[in-house]
Amino acid sequence: MREYLQFYINGEWVDPETPKTLDVINPATEEPCGKISLGSKADVDKAVDAARTAFESYSRTSKKERLELLQSIIGAYQKRNDDIAEVISTEMGAPIWLSKAAQAAMGAAHFGTTAQILSDYEFEEVRGKTMIAKEPVGVCGFITPWNWPINQIACKVAPALAAGCTMVLKPSEVAPLNAILLTEILHEAGVPKGVFNLVNGDGPSVGEAMSSHPGIDMMSFTGSTRAGILVAKAAADTVKRVAQELGGKSANIVLEDADLQAAVAGGVQSVVMNSGQSCNAPTRMFVSEKQHDEALQIAKVAAEGVKVGDPFADGTNIGPVVSEVQYNKIQDLIQKGIDEGATLMAGGTGRPDGLNKGYYVRPTVFGNVTNDMTIAREEIFGPVLSILPYKTEEDAIRMANDTVYGLSGYVQSGNIEHARKVAAQLRTGNVHLNGAGPDVNAPFGGYKQSGNGREWGEFGLEEFLEVKAVLGYEAA
Repeated sequence: MREYLQFYINGEWVDPETPKTLDVINPATEEPCGKISLGSKADVDKAVDAARTAFESYSRTSKKERLELLQSIIGAYQKRNDDIAEVISTEMGAPIWLSKAAQAAMGAAHFGTTAQILSDYEFEEVRGKTMIAKEPVGVCGFITPWNWPINQIACKVAPALAAGCTMVLKPSEVAPLNAILLTEILHEAGVPKGVFNLVNGDGPSVGEAMSSHPGIDMMSFTGSTRAGILVAKAAADTVKRVAQELGGKSANIVLEDADLQAAVAGGVQSVVMNSGQSCNAPTRMFVSEKQHDEALQIAKVAAEGVKVGDPFADGTNIGPVVSEVQYNKIQDLIQKGIDEGATLMAGGTGRPDGLNKGYYVRPTVFGNVTNDMTIAREEIFGPVLSILPYKTEEDAIRMANDTVYGLSGYVQSGNIEHARKVAAQLRTGNVHLNGAGPDVNAPFGGYKQSGNGREWGEFGLEEFLEVKAVLGYEAA
C-alpha cells in the first residue's frame, strides 16, 4: 500500500498542520491501496503564501524560460508514464489499456500541446498608440476530479505554467495518488519552489478554504454542478475569476440517414467507455421512432458484448466504477428507470455475473425513454444509456436542448452537411460529428449548468491571462 502523508509546499514535502489520514480504496477489490493526509485551512494558507511569493519572480520569467520548463516536464513525464497508468487503474478502476492509451497519455498531450502553443504565442501587441499586454492572472487554485484525473490536472497546470501563474492543487481525495506522481515529475523537472503546490483534502476543508481565500486570484474547478455552485459562491466575496467544467447529459442524435448499426453500436461504446464516468458521455441517444425497435436490438447486442472485469486482466473492456458511493447512486438510478417505465433492454441492477466483489456495474440500456424521466434528466455517471424515440428532426433537436446541461453533443448522419446543420442548433460547448474523437487543440467546456470558461489548447491558455491596455505606449 502506498502512503503519501505529506503535502508539497514551496518545493518541499511537508507534514500537515494537523494529522488526519484517509484510506484510498481500490474499487476492484474494495480494499485500501493507499493512504493520504487530509489538509486544513492552515495548510492552504501555507501553500497560498508560497505561491504568492513565487508569483513575484515566476510571473516575470520569459517565454523562453517557461517553454524550457515545459519541455523538461514532458521529458520527466515520459519516463513515468507507465507508473501513472498503473496508479490510475489501481485507484479509480480504468482498464490498464485505457490508462496507458488515454488516461496517462492525455497528461502528456496537454503538456505537449501547451508547449507548442506557447512557442508561437504573442503576449504583447501594439494597436495604434496602445500596447495590449496579456499577463498572468495570478495565484490559481485547482480542484480536480477522479474520473480523468491526470487529464484534468494537466489541462490546468500546463497552461497556468505557460502563462506565468503559480498554483495550489487539490486533487480528488478519491483518486489522489496520480497527483502525487505528477508532483514528483514537476519537482524533478525543476519547477521553481512555490510555483506548484499540492494540498490533499476534501471539499469542505481544503476546497472551501481555497475557493474563499483572498490570496487566490482564480479558481478552476472540474466536477459536479452541485460542487461547482459551492465553489462559485465561496469565491464570490473576493470577486476572483472562476472557471468551471461541470456536469453533462449529452445528446446523441442519430438522424434517419445515418448508418444505424454503426451509429448505435458506436454510441453504446462511447457511453460505457471509462465505465461511463465521463462528463461528456453521449448518454441520451435520440433515434427516429421508425428505427427505435431496431436500434434497441443493436444496442442490446453491443452492451451485452462489453466485458466487465479486473482492470489489469486481458480482454477487459471496462473496470469498476470508482467508489461505493458512485456504485450505489448508479444502482438507484437504474432502479428509478425501471420504476418509471422505461424498457430495460440490457443490464440492470446488481453486479455482472461472476463478480462478487468490487464496484462493478452491468452495462445497461433503456429504451422507450421519455425526456422527463429521471434517467434522461440526471447525470448517472455510469455505463447506462437511455434511448429516446423522436417523431421529427426538429423534435430531436428540441429534446436534445431540453436540459440544464450543455457540455457536449453528438450527431450521426450519412451526409456531413446534414450533420453540420443539426450541430449548429445544439446548445453545447462541443459537438462530435459521426464519431469524431477529442481534439486537444480545440476548446473544451460547456454552456448553461455545464460550466463557464474553456480548457485545452489556446483557449485554455488564455483563461489564465489578464488583459492590460497601456495607452500612450507609442509616441504621437
